[in-house]
Amino acid sequence: MTDYLIQGADVLGRGPADIAIADGAFVDPDLLGPDPEVIDATGLIALPGLVDMHTHLREPGKEDAETVLTGSRSAAAGGYTCVHAMANTAPVADTAGVVEQVHRLGRSAGFTEVVPIGAVTIGLEGRQLAELGAMARSEARVRIFSDDGICVSDPLLMRRALEYVKTFDGVIAQHAQEPRLTEGAQMNEGVVSAELGLPGWPAVAEESIIARDVLLAEHVGSRLHICHVSTAGSVDIVRWAKSRGVQVTAEVTPHHLMLTDELVRTFDPVYKVNPPLRTQRDVTALREALADGTIDVIGTDHAPHTAEHKCSEWSAAAMGMVGMETALPIVVEAMRDYDFDFGDIARVMSQAPARITGATGHGSLETGASANLVLIDPNAPHTIVPADHATKGRNNPFAGLEVATAITDTFFYGHRVLADGELTTPHPAGASWTEQ
Repeated sequence: MTDYLIQGADVLGRGPADIAIADGAFVDPDLLGPDPEVIDATGLIALPGLVDMHTHLREPGKEDAETVLTGSRSAAAGGYTCVHAMANTAPVADTAGVVEQVHRLGRSAGFTEVVPIGAVTIGLEGRQLAELGAMARSEARVRIFSDDGICVSDPLLMRRALEYVKTFDGVIAQHAQEPRLTEGAQMNEGVVSAELGLPGWPAVAEESIIARDVLLAEHVGSRLHICHVSTAGSVDIVRWAKSRGVQVTAEVTPHHLMLTDELVRTFDPVYKVNPPLRTQRDVTALREALADGTIDVIGTDHAPHTAEHKCSEWSAAAMGMVGMETALPIVVEAMRDYDFDFGDIARVMSQAPARITGATGHGSLETGASANLVLIDPNAPHTIVPADHATKGRNNPFAGLEVATAITDTFFYGHRVLADGELTTPHPAGASWTEQ
């Protein structure tokens, strides 16, 4: 493998330093062999490779919308060196066989580490626990389980799931949505939904499930993760639970940090998402919670759809947005008015998700750590153009937005998979890179 000497990068936004990479790991620059490839990183920010706890890569079964390969390339273009793929594929990732298939597809793609998330219930049907233990013992070593897209609404089943994963320090990632309160819902319940005559999606549908589940997690003594928190009330509940010592973590998406339900007035289905875009009050509460640590991580909820399923009248359009390639620039824009620097970006987009998921090899720039790294130009104004992106999905709600920050380089286990903003080649070690 090529050795690299990255000169003058601003490491974590704390000041310039040289970064050396050899044999897929960070090393002391004085220990580099002769003739490394030298990269002038003056003016660039160096962060550990980003880790996404929440993506939809669609394969197996929905390859017209995305594949593990196209999703991996999209991840690398966005600075991600590890992504976690949700279980709502076809077939559902509810057995050891399916999660191992996703795991192998990720290894063969070679642009980012792909970690499958296992379903909590068989077929995402909410009636019977899936093969949690078998998935945990498989070569994919699944540690996160979620029926994302569907809430585990049965409290007894949720309790049993929390009890089961506790035996191997697993995590249940809940899609908080009380189904009886959201039947037929099309957008956030509020002033805008009333004016547009669209069925509303009340905040309490999310908040009631979070309240129930943090109490269950406290009772069981297990780890709970709340996916895509979207309301001010949810923030209050998570903050309260953490004050009690409950083992709960929470994520927010870039789109919930930036967009409000006022955009639904356009009836553009690109703004249709689950959970729905909320009010400006909710957006402000989410930003404050990210800044003060109540919300632990950014999860993109990258959800590509074909034009057939997304470009239709509002009521028939699929819910979801793509976002891996634009996540970091959007978070920078959303948090400009807060005391939130690139060290905080590293915390919520790399270090905390790596810690929560157990993604060894990610989240660190220390000597000896695996060389998973992203370089960022904080002064690179550009317009977001979804047609230029590596993902198959074009349903990006930020199309046409001017942002100031760009991903220039991504190093995946020491291999430069993104160079000067252009995707290069996959990791040459192929399926063996995960053994490093």
